[in-house]
Amino acid sequence: MSKILVAGATGYIGGRLVPHLLDAGETVVCLVRHTSSIDRPFADQVTIARGSANNVNEVTEAAKGCKNAYYLIHSLGSKDFEKRDREMAEAFRKGCEQAGVDQIIYLGGLGNEKDELSAHLRSRQETGQVLAAGKIAVTELRAAIIIGSGSASFEMLRSLTEILPFMVTPSWVNKTRCQPTSVDDVMDALLSARHRASTGHDVLELGGPDIVTYREMMDVYAEAAHLPKRKIVGLPLVTPRLSSYWVSLVTPLPNTLSKQLVTSLINDVVVTRNSAASALKLTPMNFKASVEKALSMVEDLQIPTRWSGNAHSAYDATPDADDPHWAGGKVFEDRRSLTTDKARAEDIFLSLSSLGGKRGWLSSNILWRIRGGIDKLIGGSGLRRGRRHPTLLEVGDTVDFWRVVKKEQDKHLRLIAEMRLPGFAWLEWQIETETTTGKQSATVTQRARFVPKGLFGRIYWFSLAPFHRFIFPDLLSKIVSDAENSRSQKAKS
Repeated sequence: MSKILVAGATGYIGGRLVPHLLDAGETVVCLVRHTSSIDRPFADQVTIARGSANNVNEVTEAAKGCKNAYYLIHSLGSKDFEKRDREMAEAFRKGCEQAGVDQIIYLGGLGNEKDELSAHLRSRQETGQVLAAGKIAVTELRAAIIIGSGSASFEMLRSLTEILPFMVTPSWVNKTRCQPTSVDDVMDALLSARHRASTGHDVLELGGPDIVTYREMMDVYAEAAHLPKRKIVGLPLVTPRLSSYWVSLVTPLPNTLSKQLVTSLINDVVVTRNSAASALKLTPMNFKASVEKALSMVEDLQIPTRWSGNAHSAYDATPDADDPHWAGGKVFEDRRSLTTDKARAEDIFLSLSSLGGKRGWLSSNILWRIRGGIDKLIGGSGLRRGRRHPTLLEVGDTVDFWRVVKKEQDKHLRLIAEMRLPGFAWLEWQIETETTTGKQSATVTQRARFVPKGLFGRIYWFSLAPFHRFIFPDLLSKIVSDAENSRSQKAKS
């Protein structure tokens, strides 16, 4: 076991790597500019070194006693990212040299050095050269698109495929080859690299078993997400610059970032030499399986999911609460809160547990019945399932066209929709109690969440938004009123 420095622990890859290092028994030092930025469950298990990667002295201090140093930083998204990346890499290398670090492990980008690479890919490879310009051994892993929620390239693929059933694209979308790799394989490669004896600048190219075009990636994504096959027309007159404007409009990625990524798509990014899979004895996951894993946590409402602090690989490809706001797919939410001092948590929970069935939904019952009728007409169960017991609920029970997926007595109730929907929907309530000046109050937070599938899913949510404005507030108000009446009747008796 050794001491390891991680620069970029608050980023997409670094935030997923640190728990694996800790699980392996390593002592981890995280270099961060602001200590508040590493507000994660593993924060109390690492040494937090405040400093910047472009400050030689601060890197030196953080790297003291470290055998390996992970460099997982880039400036992509800023206008002068090439210059900033060069300066940071040089300062980081010098700081590690002064601290006596044995090896720097760096994650860069695939691309044939003989090609006319985009500024993004050129900068990623130049960063590796700057890191290797000194006396320290460098293992540079080069990857193309990383498949996992939170990866900028994957989120761009997700947004374009889900929102647009028809696309006019540059002709190279049908020709340019890419060898995507899963975030799980990236983790395995980064972890294995720390045990590899390296004396110079070793470049290992990391890619999955599938070489695909960007059109083929969209087709596979649509299949994995259960969307109709997208209609894609390639036109030679559509330039990368024109495409970048459209991507900026359609996807939630920041404009500067999306433009820099799109201009990189004209380059083939495939493994041509020094396979990381062979050198590190990896068995890469295929592209479809990678996409399916990135999407697999949606049904369990793991959007976003927060790290539990362990290193379970099941969570590598899923969203993290500290990922950028555009990561993890689109989630629409209607959130309401109401506080009462006339009812207790148990009264509110009893009211929640009695919803549906013969009693109905307290509010807008005619609309609930209409929705149930529509569901039945299109092949769903509608409201006919009712419920097992008028007041008792357990995980797994049905409540009309909902099912209980989480229950904490007097605290939390979550239902998942099992009606016919162009997406996934949940309805949940959390109850928190507070006592001030001897008086107890309870606050109920109600959240309706919807993860759309494709363009129709988004149209579905927005078409219902006017109804949500009075259905959901009234539902919460009626639940609290029902609980208050129940408490009042108990007091009288």
